[in-house]
Amino acid sequence: MTPNTALRLLVSTHEEILRLMEEGNMTRTVAATSMNAVSSRSHAIFNIIFTQIKTELNLKSEKVSKISLVDLAGSERAGKSGTTGDRLKEGANINKSLTTLGLVIKALVERSGADAKTKSPIFVPYRDSVLTWLIKDNLGGNSKTIMIATLSPAAANYEETLSTLRYADSAKQIVNKAVVNEDETARVIRGALHDFCVLFLLYIIVVFMRL
Repeated sequence: MTPNTALRLLVSTHEEILRLMEEGNMTRTVAATSMNAVSSRSHAIFNIIFTQIKTELNLKSEKVSKISLVDLAGSERAGKSGTTGDRLKEGANINKSLTTLGLVIKALVERSGADAKTKSPIFVPYRDSVLTWLIKDNLGGNSKTIMIATLSPAAANYEETLSTLRYADSAKQIVNKAVVNEDETARVIRGALHDFCVLFLLYIIVVFMRL
C-alpha cells in the first residue's frame, strides 16, 4: 500500500466504523513462526477523520480531527522465528520499516530538544518508509500520541523486550504542541462577537445602576 492507494470510505455511525475495522483485520496477513502461532506479517493503520460543524451566533465553524490506530508488527530475528522463503522476506521488510521508524523517532527527539536558534534544521526521514510517511502527522505533527508497548514475560525474549522498552522510551521524549484545527476567521469573528456581547451586557448593567 502507498499513501495514494489507501482506501477512504464515508461512514456516519459507530457500527460502520467497527465493521470496517473488522474487515481490515480480516485482510491482514498472518502466519505461524517459531515465536508466534499467529504472527502479523504487516503493519495496520486505521484512520478515522471526524468533521464537526457547529453554528453559534449565526456563524458556522468547522473542526476537523483525525484519530489514527496503528498496530505495528513486531520485529523478529530470523534465527529465533525460524522463518524462510516469503515469511523471511516479510520479516525483513517489517524490520526495515521499524528501523526507519526508529530513525524518525530519534530525529524528532533531537528536534524537540534542539534550540530554536539552531542554524540547520534537523532532517526527519519520513519518506524513507511507507509506514513513517503514513503516520508522520501522528509522530511529529499537530497531534497527541499514545504508544502501547506489548512485552513478553518469557526470559527467552529478554532482548526483544528490552529493545521494545527502549523504543517506547525514545518515543515518549518527542514533544508536540497540539492545537485545535479550526477555521481561523470564524474563530476570530466568534471571539469578537462574544466580547461585544459581554461589553454590551456591562453597559446595560451600568445604565440600570445609574437610574
